[in-house]
Amino acid sequence: MTATPTGPLAGVRVLELAALGPSPFAAMLLSDMGADVVRIDRKGSTLVPGFAILERGRRSVVLDLKSAQGLATALAMVARTDILLEGYRPGVMERLGLGPDEALRHNPRLVYGRMTGWGQDGPYATMAGHDMNYVALSGALHMIGPKERPVMPLNLIGDFGGGGTYLTIGVLAALTHARATGVGQVVDATMVDGVVSLMSGVYGARAHGGLIDEREANIANGSAPFMNIYECSDGGFITLCAYEPQFYRLMLEKLGLADDPLFAEQNDPDIWAEQKLRIAKVVAGATRQQWCERLEGTDACFAPVLTMGEAPHHPHNVARGTFVEADGMVQPAPAPRFSVTPSQIRGPQRPAGGDQNEVFAEWGIDQP
Repeated sequence: MTATPTGPLAGVRVLELAALGPSPFAAMLLSDMGADVVRIDRKGSTLVPGFAILERGRRSVVLDLKSAQGLATALAMVARTDILLEGYRPGVMERLGLGPDEALRHNPRLVYGRMTGWGQDGPYATMAGHDMNYVALSGALHMIGPKERPVMPLNLIGDFGGGGTYLTIGVLAALTHARATGVGQVVDATMVDGVVSLMSGVYGARAHGGLIDEREANIANGSAPFMNIYECSDGGFITLCAYEPQFYRLMLEKLGLADDPLFAEQNDPDIWAEQKLRIAKVVAGATRQQWCERLEGTDACFAPVLTMGEAPHHPHNVARGTFVEADGMVQPAPAPRFSVTPSQIRGPQRPAGGDQNEVFAEWGIDQP
């Protein structure tokens, strides 16, 4: 692990209860920003290579939370930490003796971050589920995909957008309050709530009649020709998002369609389908690289659709250091960026219990 952490959260202690998906993502973000994150793993836990990036930057101890000794050690750690992150189903932490009431009794300043899909209460609270279930309940899934049916999106929307990101925002806001007042609190973060919040602009447009509750029926979900994805002659794809009139005119110029009377009117939905077909035919006449050469450096609101293998090597991402090579693999660099207290990756994924002696000695806790 990095000996001298930097970042705006340097000095903040975080205790993470090992879980899947959004809470490890939140722990990764906090670690990248300088927090000292320690994960409590179960005995017998093994490294999962596919989680190597999500689990970067924290140390690990192993505790049997169902034993009296393990529980006592965990509560001693709770008393010495600023933020606790847990991602279990409702009631699990309470049954272990680590629920919010007990934790806050040991540490009144504690920020207790809870991450679930459905929430701590409500008719669905006790049901199992995964990312797409939560996105479905928010209204977002209905709006994604072609007219025929919704499509299964990556788990960016639920797990990481509506889940881990909102958990991170919540615990940092609560930490600010705790440091100002000495009073801790529980942060109830759920993927359904988070995705609904992400949909604020979309629900706002719908409330004022500016959005149709259907797929491929709105500018932002595939209806408009100037805000769409097009296939090139080599099977690659490009994106065009020339919404503003001046960018729309430039896009048409670059496509060779500036004098085509079909495109005289930008905002007539009755001709959008025909306009899309015309643009698709033009784009299909050249390779993705040829479109890059023609459109890069302009305000036509363009970008190529890159594969995950291509993205780390794109000149823009290279110039900004958007990806880094660390611990033998290419991975996303910490985000966002700070001008005074830069973030950093604080080390690789650690084996369960790999930091037991160091952590307990540093935190002043007897070995269990």
